[in-house]
Amino acid sequence: MCTSHEHDQGEAAPQAGAGRRNFLRATALMGAVAAVVPAAGTASAAAESPASAARWRPDPDSRRFTLAVMPDTQYLFDGPSIDKAPVEASLRYLLEHGREENIVFLSHLGDLTQNGAKQECAAIGEAFRLLDRKGVGYSVLAGNHDVRSSTDDQRGPTPYLDEFGPDRFEGRRTFGGASPDGYNSFHLFEAGGRQWMVLALDWRLSAKGYAWAEEVLAKHPRTPVVLTTHELVDGDDSLSPYGQQLWDRLIADHDQIFLALGGHYWPAARAVRKNAAGSDVHLHLTNYQNRYFGGAAMIRLYRFDLDRNTIDVETVSPWILGRAAEGLNELERQESELSGDADRFTVDLDFEKRFAGFAPVPARPARPASRMLVRGTLAYWRFDGKADGAEVDGMVRDRSGHGNDLTLVTVGGGTLTHSADHHPDQPGHGSLEFHGGKPPLKGAWLRTVDGAPLNSATFEDGYTIEAFYRLPADWDPAHHAWAGILGRTGTGGAAGKTQDDPDEPLATLSLSNDREPQWAVRPLNQQGIATNWGQETPLETWWHLAVVNDGRHTTLYVQGCPVVRNPRAAAVGLTSVGLPWILGGYEYAGKIDQILHGRLGDVRVVGRALPVTSFMNH
Repeated sequence: MCTSHEHDQGEAAPQAGAGRRNFLRATALMGAVAAVVPAAGTASAAAESPASAARWRPDPDSRRFTLAVMPDTQYLFDGPSIDKAPVEASLRYLLEHGREENIVFLSHLGDLTQNGAKQECAAIGEAFRLLDRKGVGYSVLAGNHDVRSSTDDQRGPTPYLDEFGPDRFEGRRTFGGASPDGYNSFHLFEAGGRQWMVLALDWRLSAKGYAWAEEVLAKHPRTPVVLTTHELVDGDDSLSPYGQQLWDRLIADHDQIFLALGGHYWPAARAVRKNAAGSDVHLHLTNYQNRYFGGAAMIRLYRFDLDRNTIDVETVSPWILGRAAEGLNELERQESELSGDADRFTVDLDFEKRFAGFAPVPARPARPASRMLVRGTLAYWRFDGKADGAEVDGMVRDRSGHGNDLTLVTVGGGTLTHSADHHPDQPGHGSLEFHGGKPPLKGAWLRTVDGAPLNSATFEDGYTIEAFYRLPADWDPAHHAWAGILGRTGTGGAAGKTQDDPDEPLATLSLSNDREPQWAVRPLNQQGIATNWGQETPLETWWHLAVVNDGRHTTLYVQGCPVVRNPRAAAVGLTSVGLPWILGGYEYAGKIDQILHGRLGDVRVVGRALPVTSFMNH
């Protein structure tokens, strides 16, 4: 960052309050951090804890991982005022928590030193040998205080380059390479089952620097990129003049860059811009040198969660946390962990959708029907092989070969049509589109033919029933709630089971007014209705449902995950009066009462309990 007379933003921002939550966190972490953080003035070669002594080995396949970021540390390395302890504390924290946080990489954002002097560069270079000794992947870049600020990456030799040039990183498994001048570098790491890049760029790029960066991106066209540089954002939703140049000349036209991080200015801030591909790029300013103890080598933790589609961001000072045992002073208590909106926040990011423009996830190929006929399969219906929009006419064959074919039933002149749309993990690449609703009825549904073996099956030994479905944007509870995905016709009253409503069907997998899947059946061993409930399932999304009975209990699964409302009462088999099963409809009192409004994919019925790993979406 510039010295105080160079800073063009006026007064520094007020400090964020620590609050009770921060204090509790500090005390909770105190023991673990104190064990590995040396007090100010102690040697960097202090004894290491067993956890930090282990070789750095992040899990490359875990869908949760952490990118650590360290901004401007210049005030800790300023001529005769050199204090390595805060930086070493942060680096030791990464070593100590690397396994539990799955820390995959550390990026420094420049201004490592105040004057770029040989003694200053050597001191912070020695601190970073803590990471070198463990093989930790990290990047650094020059800020305006590490080099002459009037120069670009063609400036030639400097003490910074002597300490942090390409030779330092050669042989490191995350090091991808450096520009010929040595001031720009790229780094590759594996996380979440794929490759990622950190592109670390100098304080000022020359024309050669831009060309080199574009060449690196071109050679890794499917790799998501985190760009780091010293100057980028200068305030909330604002780029500095150089940051705007970097956006215009590099970031905007390279969709791979989804996150860009810089320091230099303060206070911390965020911006979002749409690039030329129409994708959001998140740009963050991280710098705490204006705060107590020159920022105390605060680190920002970017916790990626590919399943939740989020990046949770947190900012802490391990050095201050580690001093809690000694008793913190007033300023340290405020600074141990920051909780302002620009310091602790969550970035919502649909990774698959965001990366689809340059790294699309390959579509899962269709699987032949024969592969879906696991032992005990009684019926298997799929709806592929027809033109999109073609009407269903006549019969849908049971692919299991057991004769549980489906026949079309229409009312009010309605139709049933094919669609090419399908769940991404569905074996058959097709579905049926039901155009239904509440009475007055108009639409179509399917029923098993008379005499189909499935009509009389009672499943005493258990069963697994699976289906894929998707509800459209215009689905609304007033017109479409309680439609059935599939069910067994015949009423409880007809079966002599009059507890609860005797007009309810013997089995139905339906969707409530809150789009909750519900399996409501009359087991052989119960007079009343046994019910399993799932949670609300959003519109315009494909879902997989599975109902599994092991001969004693029934469990409903959504996307292969068991739901909370699975009753513990014994439920044996399914009651039958020999009547057909229906797909896309719901009967009440022996008459069709509701038709599905949505798409229905593959449906399979198996006469035994299947493990999750044998579901159709696996």
